[in-house]
Amino acid sequence: MTEDKIILGIDPGTTVMGYGIIHVRKNQLHMLNFGIIQLNKLTNQPDKLKRILDRLNGLIQEYKPDEMAIEAPFFGKNVQSMLKLGRAQGVAIASCLNHNIPFEEYSPRRIKQSITGSGAASKEQVAAMLQKMLNFQDMPKYLDATDGLAVAVCHHFSKGVGEHNKTKGDSWTAFLSQNPKRLKSK
Repeated sequence: MTEDKIILGIDPGTTVMGYGIIHVRKNQLHMLNFGIIQLNKLTNQPDKLKRILDRLNGLIQEYKPDEMAIEAPFFGKNVQSMLKLGRAQGVAIASCLNHNIPFEEYSPRRIKQSITGSGAASKEQVAAMLQKMLNFQDMPKYLDATDGLAVAVCHHFSKGVGEHNKTKGDSWTAFLSQNPKRLKSK
């Protein structure tokens, strides 16, 4: 059986949200679109969440993805920023679930590693590798767009097995075991 599916990749953000859409046909990757959802001109959180919902619903209606992949939020020090990012991610997930599109999460490190071979790669290194891999000419102004594309490509390379499908603990358990210095004891 040959694979033929469309994957929507999301790099969640509260100022700029990146997305990338690829078509996988006979194990060949073709970029359909990538870009950003600009949120920095909106001043309140509900308006930002509505913009995310409206734009993703539009992308889903236009491209009809079979699957969605999203970057899992990484551990941050600013609780308010993490809360806002979690809301943005939740709206993106809810949009897909509302359209009966299955989703999977991937850690930032895993996404970078699947594209460049290094989990510590920069945004620029990820973008350059994707440009070669997917043969697009112009680099976008905001690399959040290529980050969204990277999530979709990572999902394909991972055969849809992300943080939800891992058998060895959840993503927070894995994160804490890989980053013991981040856990502060009282």
